[in-house]
Amino acid sequence: MTTTTSATQIYRVFIKASPERIWQAITTPEATERYFHRARITNTRDGHIARGPDGSNWGDGAVTVFDPPRRLVHEWRSLYDPDLAEEKTSRVTWEIEPQDGGYCKLTLTHDQLDDSPKTAESVFGDGWMFVLSGLKTLLETGEPLS
Repeated sequence: MTTTTSATQIYRVFIKASPERIWQAITTPEATERYFHRARITNTRDGHIARGPDGSNWGDGAVTVFDPPRRLVHEWRSLYDPDLAEEKTSRVTWEIEPQDGGYCKLTLTHDQLDDSPKTAESVFGDGWMFVLSGLKTLLETGEPLS
């Protein structure tokens, strides 16, 4: 299910994986480069850092909640595109909820997009859904989408 407003986008996906495996996949560069447009993303208590395949800075920001393996909240800055880089910082929240049957519900909320319309448009729909589909495929099959 996808919900959008100019300020908030919410995405949910069910993944046959433990909370710990999902957490590892969203916080370590070795995992993210396999499903997140080849970006090497590191999320720690100290911050959110995204590097492109060539090592360039694709984004960085503060981590305001680091609660493994349940909840991660970090700032979002799209530095890989000059138009997006001019916009204000937005926020991404990852929530992992274990379900009966050995799977988890992963909810991604991208909000505080009021002053970042180009960023909102770039991540809407296929943007985040491609990332989440890639994450799900990788964790359930061991293989990336592309």
